[in-house]
Amino acid sequence: MNASSGAESRAVAARVLDAVLHRGRSLKPELGSALPALKDPRDRALVEAICFAVLRQPARYEAALKAWMPRPLGKRDSDLRALLYVGFAQLDLALPAHAAVAATVDAARSIGRSHQAGLVNALLRRALRDGLPAVDAHAHWPAWLRTRIAGDWPQDEIAILDASTRAPPLWLRVNRLQGTRDGYRARLHEAGIDAAVDDALPDALRLDEALAIASLPGFADGAVSVQDGAAQRVADALAPPPGARVLDACAAPGGKAAHLLERDPGLRLTALDIDAARLNTVRSGLTRLRLDTHARLLSADASDTAAWWDGTPFDAVLLDAPCSATGIVRRQPDVLMHRRENDVSAVSALQARLLDALWRTVAPGGVLLYATCSILKQENEDQVRGFLARASDARVEDLGEGFGRDREVGRQRLPGELGYDGFFYSRLRKAA
Repeated sequence: MNASSGAESRAVAARVLDAVLHRGRSLKPELGSALPALKDPRDRALVEAICFAVLRQPARYEAALKAWMPRPLGKRDSDLRALLYVGFAQLDLALPAHAAVAATVDAARSIGRSHQAGLVNALLRRALRDGLPAVDAHAHWPAWLRTRIAGDWPQDEIAILDASTRAPPLWLRVNRLQGTRDGYRARLHEAGIDAAVDDALPDALRLDEALAIASLPGFADGAVSVQDGAAQRVADALAPPPGARVLDACAAPGGKAAHLLERDPGLRLTALDIDAARLNTVRSGLTRLRLDTHARLLSADASDTAAWWDGTPFDAVLLDAPCSATGIVRRQPDVLMHRRENDVSAVSALQARLLDALWRTVAPGGVLLYATCSILKQENEDQVRGFLARASDARVEDLGEGFGRDREVGRQRLPGELGYDGFFYSRLRKAA
């Protein structure tokens, strides 16, 4: 990695963070559009690592600027502020200090801040010498959300916040149509990559060190995918019978549909999503896994069944519902900046509408799995209780302790438990 690529990667990270922190943009699409400009996969991995480090604890970097600058940076200096955060994050990531400082100073010049390159150099060297100020690691969490978490999980609040601030492990899902988990683990070992198994997840391997996904052996050929352990449990929770007619109602980005087909390519699976662009992501993923001919893809509003359903009921329906994403803050740290309290009520109303509509498509004796990556009771157990009050032909089937904490109408996994994301599962059986 040469000096110019080092400055370029820092400048790209600053642009992404400026968009997320100061312009209300979402991290994932910003990275998606910015990273292809970097040719070296190591540069792309570095940009991602820096952005996540900043967004998981921005209060530390903000405190440093407040303490060390004689006057605060103005709105027109948002790109400079983002670049300084990039510099601080590199020190937290334990990158070689001299190279990190030099590359960030060069990046200041490349973004048109040559006259402030000396300031960047001075602040980063002070951070090296004195360390960053100590602050509450959870200071960037919105007060309303902390209040909700404290009310829903009074004994677990700090553990949830701590787990959501830490970098997650990298969970892999081995495509059993192409090989066994143990066989792929051996391929990783040959490549010098250590992986652990989880006995509850027959297709999963856990990597505790991050790496570039494209560097995984056989990734381009569909041998393996990236999917958190909690999301992999969905296939076990739905458990459709062989050859069943299955609906994945909010399918994008497609990992759960793909996992179901890897388990049973004979499923008659319909993957539905309201966003046509995101449905293309589902299609691309299935193509990489050589499963694109095994599913019917439809772009439609799942709640408007008249627009897409042919009236033939499904044996199993997966509703991985839109939600607050409060169980995956460690993977989407910008959720804390974008989410508002009234968003939860709005998405809860949507969840109820989807449940009521999709229940009509379930065959007598069939199942609907309601799942979210939320930890808020309003979206999970309260949502299911409300549905059960409206649907006299529905009953809950307990999934067992392997799916998390018993909430009577479902199971809740909190962030970090067993290394998983936060996730809720409720298996609903329709009367025959």
